[in-house]
Amino acid sequence: MTPRLKEIFTKEIQPALKDQFGFKNIYMAPRIEKVVLNMGLGLDATDSKILKSCEEDMAKITGQKPITTKFKKSVANFKTRKGSNAGLKVTLRKNRMYEFLDRLVNIALPRIKDFRGLSPKGFDKFGNYTFGIKEHIIFPEVSFDRADKVRGLDIVIVIKAINKEHSFALLEKMNFPFIKKGDN
Repeated sequence: MTPRLKEIFTKEIQPALKDQFGFKNIYMAPRIEKVVLNMGLGLDATDSKILKSCEEDMAKITGQKPITTKFKKSVANFKTRKGSNAGLKVTLRKNRMYEFLDRLVNIALPRIKDFRGLSPKGFDKFGNYTFGIKEHIIFPEVSFDRADKVRGLDIVIVIKAINKEHSFALLEKMNFPFIKKGDN
């Protein structure tokens, strides 16, 4: 069964973007290639129980088992050793990506306390969008009572587009709640 957001994308959003930007072909319209979630654990990564609970939470949020990232260099000021655990990472593609984005936009983001919208300044020069979430417990899959500590997440949405404006238009059509100019 195809995800709801994927059907909306192929039937409504892609043709609308083709017409809006005057592309000759529907495949020239911007599209999302993958979504990468990263949870840095810092000093907690050395504790195997904390690492396991964070791994379970990330697996519940994404529906996919995360990989453990390692430090590439030893830095004394940060108390890190080369090769020791740094955090967790998940890369979502295809159907799981669309399901996650649907839950993120429609369920998780509205649950953030004092949420005013996402900053439109999170685009890089290639059109990819990056933002952070301070509490991983906004996702309904994670039990608030079972979570030992509230942790943050970095979310990177990799978009195949010509420029930032095309990426912004795509995410806006997917109902991402961006802050409008003049809203404070």
